[in-house]
Amino acid sequence: MLIKPDFIVDKLEDIDFGKLKSMGKTVLLFDLDSTIMPSKSGAYLPETKILLDNLQKDFTVTILSNNSNQKYIEKVRSVSNFKVISRAKKPDTKIMLSYLKEIGKSTEEAVLIGDRPLTDILCGKLANVTTILVDSITKDTESKIIRFVRKLERLFIRK
Repeated sequence: MLIKPDFIVDKLEDIDFGKLKSMGKTVLLFDLDSTIMPSKSGAYLPETKILLDNLQKDFTVTILSNNSNQKYIEKVRSVSNFKVISRAKKPDTKIMLSYLKEIGKSTEEAVLIGDRPLTDILCGKLANVTTILVDSITKDTESKIIRFVRKLERLFIRK
């Protein structure tokens, strides 16, 4: 199975959020670990926090994470001024679609942004949501085995 993200970028700052807005996108669903926050850190990089704060002027910003560690998720919630959804079970679409319905938004208005093709991007594709694949926010400091696994996983994407 090949997965084709709608957009592929190296880092969050490379996303053309103005273009997304002009496309009628109003909801940004971000994966958490390695996408907008170093994995299991519970803290944003300063530039990421500024970006997320600025995006809230034009979009509903939400974290959609598979992480189920409630202590960690509470730490993330304490440093976030937007909704944080844990235990999303991506690539299953049920929780994401339920959330969009809850806030009165359609899949056509949503964008799912993540670093994992087989969870984040597949979830978005299954729900007909625009998808953006980003590289890990900590790619330069990840272990060799993690980088190897990421390269293997990216064999499933079609550019």
